[in-house]
Amino acid sequence: MSVALGTTRPLPVRTTPIGDPGDLLASLPRTAPYAWIRHGEGLVGWGEAARVAVPPGPGRFAWAREWLGSVFGDAHITDTVGTPGSGPVAFGSFTFDEDAPGSVLVVPQAVLARRGGQAWLTTIGDTHLETITPITDPGRIRYGDGSLGAPAWERVVAQAARRIRDGELEKVVLARDLLAVAERPIDVRLLLTRLAHRYPECYTFSVAGLVGATPELLIRRTGQEIESLVLAGTTPRGTGPGDDFSRGAALFASTKDRHEHECAIASVRQALAPLCSSLTTPDEPELLVLPNVQHLASHVHGRLADGASVLDVVAAMHPTAAVGGTPTRTAINVIRELEGMDRAGYAGPVGWIDAHGDGEWGIALRSGIIQGRRARLFAGGGIMGDSDPASELAEAQAKFRVMQYALEG
Repeated sequence: MSVALGTTRPLPVRTTPIGDPGDLLASLPRTAPYAWIRHGEGLVGWGEAARVAVPPGPGRFAWAREWLGSVFGDAHITDTVGTPGSGPVAFGSFTFDEDAPGSVLVVPQAVLARRGGQAWLTTIGDTHLETITPITDPGRIRYGDGSLGAPAWERVVAQAARRIRDGELEKVVLARDLLAVAERPIDVRLLLTRLAHRYPECYTFSVAGLVGATPELLIRRTGQEIESLVLAGTTPRGTGPGDDFSRGAALFASTKDRHEHECAIASVRQALAPLCSSLTTPDEPELLVLPNVQHLASHVHGRLADGASVLDVVAAMHPTAAVGGTPTRTAINVIRELEGMDRAGYAGPVGWIDAHGDGEWGIALRSGIIQGRRARLFAGGGIMGDSDPASELAEAQAKFRVMQYALEG
């Protein structure tokens, strides 16, 4: 049972340095694992010292920060490591749509972490290390249509492109879901292990049943320094090195994809500028090559002007044009009208925050919601006026392969 810090007696939080723990994911028990891993570094957690369902609405991030302030403020913290991610940490997932329920924050009872040559263990209260059981395979996977089948989704893409050509908006990001049913209960640890090994450049995450590997870093805050990785514009990988090169070159030269990327960069710049004393965005994107797709990518760096926490920055940035569209409010209304499904945590912020306001938050792409033997997978893409529905469907199918691989191996 969860115990909210500060509701009874302040619980002791202790962070101590440890030797190299090896594979962080191998230390997770089966029950409710939490994770944020890239290149083998990051944080994993288990147990619940505190958990809260964040109320929906435009003030949800402020509400979350206030709740965390009371939770962390009431704790008795002993932290001999003193680095971002040490001390008490909350993992969180926020729904894409601010009006949808389902956002959650969890403070695990135990967090194991490694970064930059340091490793540490944080425990809250009388934490008993759970027994590590063998990872199990889910067996055969059956797939079925989600909210819309492929032909219906192509028609939705065509409608959106027509509305863009008519001048209603510049871009909208449309997603679809795919349902999967396994023979046996799905072990989240197996998915995390496969994702982390196959997609080391991505951020492999697990928060309250939402599991995935996102290439998109929404924001990282380290003190007053922040950084973001903006992705917009995608093409599938080729059949070989030559085809790969040609596809990458075509993506880089694509007027449609470059405009989509410029919309995304402008969205981030507009959101961050009021919070920053300095902000740097590149003149040209670069290619980010992943095992299944290639993206146009831009690194953004800034310095906060005041004491904003990472959640304040998340609140200012979400939803970006990369996952919503341009103009944002119009795009959100078009998504609600055309998409025909509840995105839940897909394309919403997912990540962690510590007691100092530092943290890392990504956009929950290449992800699924895991419940017992069932998984609901998500994928989508940016729609422009000249988007081809068949090509957009192929792009979404390529993105589904990330979680399909996690399920099937």
